[in-house]
Amino acid sequence: MSPHFPTTARLGFGGLALLLVLAGSALPATAAAADPADGPGAATVEEQRLDRAAPQEILRRSGFDAAAPRFRQALERSRSYAQAERAVARHGAALWRRAVDRAQGRGPAAGDLSRGDDRPLYWARLALSRELRTWTPSFALNAQRRKTLDTALETASRGQRDVGFPDRRVKRVLVTGFDPFTLDRDVRIGNPSGASALALDGTLVRTADGPARIETVVFPVRWSDFAEGAVERAVARHLPHLDLFTTISQGRVGRFDVERTNGAWRGGFPDNENASSTGPVPVTDPGTQPQWTSTTLPYRRLAEAGTGPFPVYDNTEVTEVPAGGTEPVTRPDGPTPGSSARAGGGGDYLSNEIAYRVTLLRDRLRLRHLPGGHLHTPVLRFGAENTDPLTGTVTDPEFERNRSDIVRQVRELVRTAVAP
Repeated sequence: MSPHFPTTARLGFGGLALLLVLAGSALPATAAAADPADGPGAATVEEQRLDRAAPQEILRRSGFDAAAPRFRQALERSRSYAQAERAVARHGAALWRRAVDRAQGRGPAAGDLSRGDDRPLYWARLALSRELRTWTPSFALNAQRRKTLDTALETASRGQRDVGFPDRRVKRVLVTGFDPFTLDRDVRIGNPSGASALALDGTLVRTADGPARIETVVFPVRWSDFAEGAVERAVARHLPHLDLFTTISQGRVGRFDVERTNGAWRGGFPDNENASSTGPVPVTDPGTQPQWTSTTLPYRRLAEAGTGPFPVYDNTEVTEVPAGGTEPVTRPDGPTPGSSARAGGGGDYLSNEIAYRVTLLRDRLRLRHLPGGHLHTPVLRFGAENTDPLTGTVTDPEFERNRSDIVRQVRELVRTAVAP
């Protein structure tokens, strides 16, 4: 995931009980218990962007503008926490399923926005989140329970409760994507990794060794969610049963990158809440935390396979503070022994961090045979006459064609990676 700001950030983004211990967070996952009189909270930075013209147009032209009013009605009909909990889970899951169905051509398009667009899901989720945050129920609801409802909405609407591999005869692949980001620069932005997740969820790809089923989830662009263990909670139970995983985010212009090495460092670029975080990636048991983790994806095969219109690079570059040194040094061929991470191949933003977290979890679970790592897509760009966010339209033919090309190549790269 690349913010594309040249001076502030480089490229970037036994049983179940044991898994959850290993996948645990450095910070608590939920807010502390509060007084039952705790009321609704103020809109978040992300939610405040909802009222801008472009998000409203995206919602209207996709039919996703109807999701929030329906959700509000369901909340208002809830007469107990249990009823509210069911309403949140139902509407969150329906939002994800509707976005996946729309992207994969099932059901009516409900608007003239192209089906493969990931942005309606992002903005509709925020519209539901704002309804939940500002809702005043008829029963007591403390801050901890309100936080639990918010987490349930997040996980359900991101596909994180939808992962399943019902047929044991097929290979199992998990793919992750991201929300749009850098929205204060251009609120129209989409994310091809999120679009790929919607297009691939629940689909089969054919390989010489038989079919593989792809399941997908999408993550927020927020430092705090990662520090609270959102990634590990979503993927830990699935990793031991997979044949391949890949985290995906938007990267450089005009190219795919298979990131060879991931670093244990946050570079501080602002997230979607305009929050910043700089320092070591916060994980459980930091005393055993390595500075670097490595991909186990078949990077040479992916770089050489000819999977689509964009070149695919095996990216080995990192930035480190060498052993005994004090200043960061960029190395084209990976880290040197004893060095401290300052950026992986995927940089020092959340794309690097998701790759670091999932590959660290892979290694801590002793699944080093499991192929997995990070893939950066090309940047999704508007047409040459549509680059000004103040005067530009929310979509154009080049934008839609570019997104479709990226998504098709992601599918082929996944198929290539899982092939024998």
